Amino acid sequence: MKLIAAFLLLASAPAQAAGLTVRMGETWLFTVRNGEPAQAKKVPPSARIRKGQIKVSVRSMLGTAMTVTNNSPIAYTFSAELISGGKTTVARSCTLPANARPAFEQWEQKAGAVRISGFKVADANGRC
Repeated sequence: MKLIAAFLLLASAPAQAAGLTVRMGETWLFTVRNGEPAQAKKVPPSARIRKGQIKVSVRSMLGTAMTVTNNSPIAYTFSAELISGGKTTVARSCTLPANARPAFEQWEQKAGAVRISGFKVADANGRC
């Protein structure tokens, strides 16, 4: 009976959201596998980006700012969520260009972290 109760508690707990959560002031390197960040590791802001990697940094500037550099030949669209006080807000994000060209996202809201996920190959036109 205790085993069933424990299972029910675990089953009713909210699932951990997919993606990578980057806290304010952090920089991460990762690759994309099956549309999600993979092989993620926290690095100093000066870290070099190897071929096929993406580097993301989140800073406090006029709200919340995120710089993303994609050193792969594939442009992506992705989802971004601002996290503040345990609540998430869906945020607009633009196409992440390929070939080590940086993208800069800025939102007026102050957030403690940004969660990025759902990477998809972008079409030729991009979006913002």
